[in-house]
Amino acid sequence: MKTEKNILFAFLLNLGFSIFEFFGGLVTNSVAILSDSIHDIGDALSIGISFFLEKKSKKKPDNKYTYGYIRYSVLGGLITTIILSVGSVFVIYNAIKRIINPVEINYKSMILFAIFGVIINFIASYLTHDGDSINQKSVNLHMLEDVLGWLVVLIGAIIMNFTNIQIIDPIMCIGVALFILINTFKNLKLILDLFLEKTPQNIDIEKIRNHLININGIDDIHHIHIWSIDGYNNYATMHIVTKSTNIKEIKNTIRKELEEHGICHSILETEDESCGNVECIPNLNITHKHHH
Repeated sequence: MKTEKNILFAFLLNLGFSIFEFFGGLVTNSVAILSDSIHDIGDALSIGISFFLEKKSKKKPDNKYTYGYIRYSVLGGLITTIILSVGSVFVIYNAIKRIINPVEINYKSMILFAIFGVIINFIASYLTHDGDSINQKSVNLHMLEDVLGWLVVLIGAIIMNFTNIQIIDPIMCIGVALFILINTFKNLKLILDLFLEKTPQNIDIEKIRNHLININGIDDIHHIHIWSIDGYNNYATMHIVTKSTNIKEIKNTIRKELEEHGICHSILETEDESCGNVECIPNLNITHKHHH
Protein backbone atom coordinates (compact mmCIF):
# COMPACT_ATOMS: atom_id res chain seq x y z
CA MET A 1 0.00 0.00 0.00
CA LYS A 2 2.87 2.36 0.80
CA THR A 3 4.31 1.95 -2.70
CA GLU A 4 0.89 2.60 -4.28
CA LYS A 5 0.35 5.78 -2.21
CA ASN A 6 3.83 7.04 -3.09
CA ILE A 7 3.21 6.49 -6.81
CA LEU A 8 -0.21 8.18 -6.64
CA PHE A 9 1.30 11.16 -4.82
CA ALA A 10 4.10 11.37 -7.41
CA PHE A 11 1.50 11.29 -10.22
CA LEU A 12 -0.64 14.13 -8.78
CA LEU A 13 2.38 16.28 -7.92
CA ASN A 14 4.03 15.69 -11.29
CA LEU A 15 0.88 16.46 -13.30
CA GLY A 16 0.08 19.64 -11.37
CA PHE A 17 3.65 20.90 -11.45
CA SER A 18 4.19 20.12 -15.17
CA ILE A 19 1.21 22.33 -16.10
CA PHE A 20 2.59 25.13 -13.92
CA GLU A 21 6.03 24.54 -15.44
CA PHE A 22 4.71 24.77 -19.01
CA PHE A 23 3.42 28.30 -18.41
CA GLY A 24 6.67 29.11 -16.60
CA GLY A 25 8.60 28.14 -19.73
CA LEU A 26 6.42 30.43 -21.85
CA VAL A 27 6.87 33.36 -19.43
CA THR A 28 10.66 33.00 -19.07
CA ASN A 29 11.28 31.90 -22.71
CA SER A 30 13.59 29.17 -21.32
CA VAL A 31 13.92 26.00 -23.38
CA ALA A 32 15.19 24.24 -20.24
CA ILE A 33 11.89 24.89 -18.45
CA LEU A 34 9.62 24.44 -21.49
CA SER A 35 11.22 21.15 -22.57
CA ASP A 36 11.16 19.87 -19.01
CA SER A 37 7.44 20.66 -18.71
CA ILE A 38 6.58 18.56 -21.77
CA HIS A 39 8.91 15.88 -20.42
CA ASP A 40 7.09 16.02 -17.06
CA ILE A 41 3.65 15.68 -18.65
CA GLY A 42 4.93 12.45 -20.21
CA ASP A 43 6.30 11.48 -16.80
CA ALA A 44 2.95 12.10 -15.15
CA LEU A 45 1.21 9.96 -17.75
CA SER A 46 3.63 7.06 -17.23
CA ILE A 47 3.44 7.40 -13.43
CA GLY A 48 -0.37 7.25 -13.68
CA ILE A 49 -0.08 4.01 -15.65
CA SER A 50 2.44 2.74 -13.08
CA PHE A 51 -0.03 3.41 -10.27
CA PHE A 52 -2.72 1.21 -11.81
CA LEU A 53 -0.23 -1.53 -12.67
CA GLU A 54 1.24 -1.44 -9.16
CA LYS A 55 -2.27 -1.85 -7.74
CA LYS A 56 -2.95 -4.78 -10.08
CA SER A 57 0.36 -6.43 -9.11
CA LYS A 58 -0.94 -6.88 -5.54
CA LYS A 59 -3.69 -9.29 -6.66
CA LYS A 60 -3.41 -12.85 -5.38
CA PRO A 61 -2.51 -15.77 -7.70
CA ASP A 62 -5.37 -17.37 -9.61
CA ASN A 63 -5.85 -19.90 -12.43
CA LYS A 64 -4.88 -17.33 -15.06
CA TYR A 65 -1.77 -16.02 -13.26
CA THR A 66 -0.51 -18.88 -11.10
CA TYR A 67 2.52 -16.86 -9.96
CA GLY A 68 0.30 -13.90 -9.15
CA TYR A 69 0.23 -10.47 -10.79
CA ILE A 70 3.62 -9.29 -9.47
CA ARG A 71 5.11 -8.69 -12.92
CA TYR A 72 2.50 -6.02 -13.68
CA SER A 73 4.61 -3.87 -11.38
CA VAL A 74 7.70 -4.64 -13.51
CA LEU A 75 5.67 -3.77 -16.63
CA GLY A 76 4.87 -0.40 -15.02
CA GLY A 77 8.59 0.16 -14.52
CA LEU A 78 9.24 -0.72 -18.18
CA ILE A 79 6.64 1.77 -19.47
CA THR A 80 7.92 4.50 -17.15
CA THR A 81 11.53 3.88 -18.23
CA ILE A 82 10.69 3.97 -21.97
CA ILE A 83 8.72 7.23 -21.65
CA LEU A 84 11.55 8.73 -19.60
CA SER A 85 14.07 7.76 -22.33
CA VAL A 86 11.91 9.23 -25.13
CA GLY A 87 11.43 12.40 -23.07
CA SER A 88 15.20 12.77 -22.59
CA VAL A 89 15.83 12.43 -26.35
CA PHE A 90 13.11 15.07 -26.98
CA VAL A 91 14.79 17.46 -24.51
CA ILE A 92 18.21 16.98 -26.19
CA TYR A 93 16.67 17.64 -29.63
CA ASN A 94 15.10 20.92 -28.47
CA ALA A 95 18.27 22.00 -26.69
CA ILE A 96 20.34 21.53 -29.86
CA LYS A 97 17.81 23.64 -31.80
CA ARG A 98 18.16 26.40 -29.20
CA ILE A 99 21.98 26.30 -29.41
CA ILE A 100 21.68 26.91 -33.17
CA ASN A 101 19.03 29.64 -32.73
CA PRO A 102 19.47 31.32 -29.31
CA VAL A 103 16.71 33.61 -27.91
CA GLU A 104 16.38 36.17 -25.11
CA ILE A 105 15.64 34.66 -21.69
CA ASN A 106 13.95 36.19 -18.63
CA TYR A 107 16.58 35.18 -16.07
CA LYS A 108 14.96 36.58 -12.91
CA SER A 109 11.67 34.73 -13.49
CA MET A 110 13.69 31.64 -14.40
CA ILE A 111 15.48 31.80 -11.01
CA LEU A 112 12.14 32.03 -9.16
CA PHE A 113 10.66 29.07 -11.08
CA ALA A 114 13.84 27.07 -10.47
CA ILE A 115 13.76 27.67 -6.68
CA PHE A 116 10.12 26.58 -6.60
CA GLY A 117 10.94 23.58 -8.80
CA VAL A 118 13.77 22.39 -6.53
CA ILE A 119 11.59 22.61 -3.39
CA ILE A 120 8.53 20.84 -4.85
CA ASN A 121 10.52 18.06 -6.51
CA PHE A 122 12.74 17.52 -3.47
CA ILE A 123 9.60 16.88 -1.38
CA ALA A 124 8.30 14.44 -4.03
CA SER A 125 11.66 12.68 -4.26
CA TYR A 126 11.89 12.28 -0.49
CA LEU A 127 8.38 10.83 -0.22
CA THR A 128 8.94 8.31 -3.05
CA HIS A 129 12.50 7.22 -2.22
CA ASP A 130 11.51 4.30 0.00
CA GLY A 131 9.81 1.62 -2.11
CA ASP A 132 9.68 -2.12 -2.61
CA SER A 133 9.47 -2.62 -6.38
CA ILE A 134 11.26 -1.84 -9.66
CA ASN A 135 8.18 0.19 -10.58
CA GLN A 136 8.73 2.33 -7.46
CA LYS A 137 12.43 2.74 -8.36
CA SER A 138 11.48 3.92 -11.86
CA VAL A 139 9.09 6.50 -10.39
CA ASN A 140 11.75 7.65 -7.92
CA LEU A 141 14.20 8.03 -10.83
CA HIS A 142 11.72 10.53 -12.31
CA MET A 143 11.65 12.45 -9.04
CA LEU A 144 15.44 12.49 -8.69
CA GLU A 145 15.73 13.58 -12.30
CA ASP A 146 13.45 16.54 -11.62
CA VAL A 147 15.38 17.60 -8.51
CA LEU A 148 18.68 17.42 -10.38
CA GLY A 149 17.21 19.16 -13.42
CA TRP A 150 15.86 22.09 -11.42
CA LEU A 151 19.06 22.40 -9.40
CA VAL A 152 21.04 22.69 -12.65
CA VAL A 153 18.48 25.18 -14.04
CA LEU A 154 18.77 27.29 -10.87
CA ILE A 155 22.59 27.39 -10.98
CA GLY A 156 22.52 28.09 -14.72
CA ALA A 157 19.93 30.87 -14.36
CA ILE A 158 22.02 32.59 -11.67
CA ILE A 159 25.17 32.39 -13.85
CA MET A 160 23.25 33.63 -16.93
CA ASN A 161 21.75 36.49 -14.91
CA PHE A 162 25.26 37.84 -14.27
CA THR A 163 27.00 36.84 -17.52
CA ASN A 164 24.16 36.86 -20.10
CA ILE A 165 25.66 33.74 -21.74
CA GLN A 166 22.41 32.27 -23.12
CA ILE A 167 23.95 29.05 -24.46
CA ILE A 168 24.21 27.80 -20.85
CA ASP A 169 20.42 27.12 -20.89
CA PRO A 170 20.41 24.44 -23.64
CA ILE A 171 23.77 22.99 -22.50
CA MET A 172 22.20 22.37 -19.05
CA CYS A 173 19.34 20.53 -20.76
CA ILE A 174 21.67 18.20 -22.61
CA GLY A 175 23.75 17.44 -19.50
CA VAL A 176 20.76 16.46 -17.36
CA ALA A 177 19.10 14.49 -20.19
CA LEU A 178 22.27 12.44 -20.81
CA PHE A 179 22.59 11.68 -17.10
CA ILE A 180 18.99 10.43 -17.04
CA LEU A 181 19.44 8.37 -20.21
CA ILE A 182 22.37 6.50 -18.63
CA ASN A 183 20.24 5.68 -15.57
CA THR A 184 17.22 4.62 -17.63
CA PHE A 185 19.40 2.18 -19.61
CA LYS A 186 20.58 0.63 -16.32
CA ASN A 187 16.97 0.31 -15.19
CA LEU A 188 15.94 -1.12 -18.56
CA LYS A 189 18.65 -3.79 -18.30
CA LEU A 190 17.32 -4.91 -14.89
CA ILE A 191 13.78 -5.16 -16.29
CA LEU A 192 14.87 -7.10 -19.39
CA ASP A 193 16.87 -9.50 -17.19
CA LEU A 194 13.66 -10.25 -15.30
CA PHE A 195 11.60 -10.88 -18.42
CA LEU A 196 14.38 -13.08 -19.84
CA GLU A 197 14.43 -14.96 -16.51
CA LYS A 198 18.15 -14.44 -16.05
CA THR A 199 19.67 -15.67 -12.79
CA PRO A 200 19.38 -12.75 -10.29
CA GLN A 201 22.59 -10.70 -9.86
CA ASN A 202 22.89 -11.49 -6.14
CA ILE A 203 22.60 -15.27 -6.71
CA ASP A 204 25.65 -17.50 -7.20
CA ILE A 205 24.34 -20.90 -8.38
CA GLU A 206 27.67 -22.71 -7.92
CA LYS A 207 28.00 -21.36 -4.37
CA ILE A 208 24.44 -22.45 -3.51
CA ARG A 209 25.05 -25.90 -5.02
CA ASN A 210 28.25 -26.34 -2.97
CA HIS A 211 26.37 -25.43 0.22
CA LEU A 212 23.54 -27.84 -0.54
CA ILE A 213 25.76 -30.74 -1.59
CA ASN A 214 27.34 -30.65 1.89
CA ILE A 215 24.01 -31.34 3.59
CA ASN A 216 24.04 -34.79 5.17
CA GLY A 217 22.16 -37.34 3.02
CA ILE A 218 22.49 -35.49 -0.32
CA ASP A 219 24.52 -37.29 -3.02
CA ASP A 220 24.08 -34.81 -5.87
CA ILE A 221 22.14 -31.73 -6.98
CA HIS A 222 21.54 -30.80 -10.60
CA HIS A 223 19.08 -29.21 -13.03
CA ILE A 224 19.17 -26.01 -10.97
CA HIS A 225 17.00 -23.11 -12.20
CA ILE A 226 16.82 -19.82 -10.31
CA TRP A 227 14.92 -16.74 -11.48
CA SER A 228 13.14 -13.71 -10.09
CA ILE A 229 9.56 -12.58 -10.55
CA ASP A 230 10.07 -8.90 -9.74
CA GLY A 231 13.68 -8.39 -8.66
CA TYR A 232 12.86 -9.21 -5.03
CA ASN A 233 10.98 -12.53 -4.99
CA ASN A 234 13.37 -15.27 -6.18
CA TYR A 235 12.24 -18.77 -7.17
CA ALA A 236 14.16 -22.01 -7.64
CA THR A 237 13.65 -25.54 -8.97
CA MET A 238 16.18 -28.39 -8.75
CA HIS A 239 16.69 -32.15 -8.70
CA ILE A 240 18.04 -33.70 -5.49
CA VAL A 241 19.73 -37.10 -5.61
CA THR A 242 19.42 -38.83 -2.21
CA LYS A 243 19.09 -42.34 -0.85
CA SER A 244 17.76 -41.01 2.46
CA THR A 245 14.37 -42.26 3.64
CA ASN A 246 13.65 -38.97 5.43
CA ILE A 247 12.83 -36.89 2.34
CA LYS A 248 10.76 -34.34 4.30
CA GLU A 249 13.69 -33.43 6.56
CA ILE A 250 16.07 -33.19 3.57
CA LYS A 251 13.69 -30.81 1.77
CA ASN A 252 13.15 -28.65 4.86
CA THR A 253 16.92 -28.30 5.33
CA ILE A 254 17.36 -27.33 1.66
CA ARG A 255 14.55 -24.76 1.83
CA LYS A 256 16.08 -23.13 4.93
CA GLU A 257 19.43 -22.91 3.16
CA LEU A 258 17.81 -21.42 0.04
CA GLU A 259 15.97 -18.83 2.13
CA GLU A 260 19.32 -17.67 3.50
CA HIS A 261 20.37 -17.07 -0.10
CA GLY A 262 17.28 -14.93 -0.79
CA ILE A 263 15.14 -17.60 -2.46
CA CYS A 264 11.60 -17.43 -1.11
CA HIS A 265 9.95 -20.24 -3.10
CA SER A 266 11.44 -23.55 -4.23
CA ILE A 267 10.25 -26.70 -6.00
CA LEU A 268 12.42 -29.70 -5.12
CA GLU A 269 12.30 -33.03 -6.95
CA THR A 270 14.06 -35.97 -5.31
CA GLU A 271 15.39 -39.14 -6.92
CA ASP A 272 17.63 -42.01 -5.79
CA GLU A 273 19.92 -41.81 -8.83
CA SER A 274 20.76 -39.26 -11.56
CA CYS A 275 17.82 -38.77 -13.91
CA GLY A 276 17.87 -39.39 -17.64
CA ASN A 277 16.87 -35.85 -18.53
CA VAL A 278 19.31 -34.68 -21.22
CA GLU A 279 19.55 -31.25 -19.56
CA CYS A 280 20.88 -32.88 -16.40
CA ILE A 281 23.81 -34.62 -18.10
CA PRO A 282 27.11 -32.72 -17.50
CA ASN A 283 28.27 -30.94 -20.65
CA LEU A 284 31.78 -29.48 -21.10
CA ASN A 285 32.38 -26.60 -18.67
CA ILE A 286 28.75 -25.65 -18.00
CA THR A 287 27.94 -28.46 -15.57
CA HIS A 288 25.09 -27.50 -13.20
CA LYS A 289 24.84 -24.02 -14.72
CA HIS A 290 21.86 -24.54 -16.97
CA HIS A 291 19.59 -21.48 -16.63
CA HIS A 292 15.85 -21.56 -16.85
